[in-house]
Amino acid sequence: MVRIILSGCNGKMGRVISNIVSNFSDLSIVAGVDKSNQQNTYPVFSNIADCTIDADVIVDFSRPDALDSLLKYAKEKNVGIILCTTGFSDEQILKIKEASKEIPVFRSANMSIGINVVNKVLKSISALLYKDFDIEIIEKHHNQKVDSPSGTALLLANTIKESLPEETIFVHGREGISKRSPKEIGIHAVRGGSIVGDHEVIFAGQGEVIEVNHYAISREVFAVGALKACQFMYGKGKGLYSMDDVVK
Repeated sequence: MVRIILSGCNGKMGRVISNIVSNFSDLSIVAGVDKSNQQNTYPVFSNIADCTIDADVIVDFSRPDALDSLLKYAKEKNVGIILCTTGFSDEQILKIKEASKEIPVFRSANMSIGINVVNKVLKSISALLYKDFDIEIIEKHHNQKVDSPSGTALLLANTIKESLPEETIFVHGREGISKRSPKEIGIHAVRGGSIVGDHEVIFAGQGEVIEVNHYAISREVFAVGALKACQFMYGKGKGLYSMDDVVK
């Protein structure tokens, strides 16, 4: 049985994970961490440093400002950590990479299996299309999302950028009077209502357009991906892992 500490357990994603974990016979949430210490079917701590319950892995769906305490605890207890939060700074990403030299660390901008398959597709087709097609990314999320553009949009943009033999630049939104440079990858963010998460990658050519789209209908897709990551991470050694490893 894989024992999980769920950070952000009383948030939107934490509640979804708590509701579906029983569908996985080999997984169990043994403790939660949340600023709101509303009790669940497991004990909830307001700070992970106060958690005295043994676990195999930490799943984090909280906020970037919790990173330091989570990494400190994971290293002290020698447990793996799955970081599902987005909006990390460059300095925090460096800390994550450093921590992976001591413990197993899993980080993904999007825990959906589908979006990570889309990411693999983009690796294959971008180099074939970029010379004749302009590339634009549009992401749409609910009006409570705090980071923009989304971590997933940046994941897809970086995948495209890294698969191309020539240098490209990211352009966030468009305004003013100027022509589009062929070297640009446009990234556009929409915020409104209760949109769970839509991502559209547009390859616009002369007389034809190719679109690669992913629409998250429910937050459950992210919860399922996070729990599959728990199964994947059980028994893993130190290192930095991602959903790419899960969908191989």
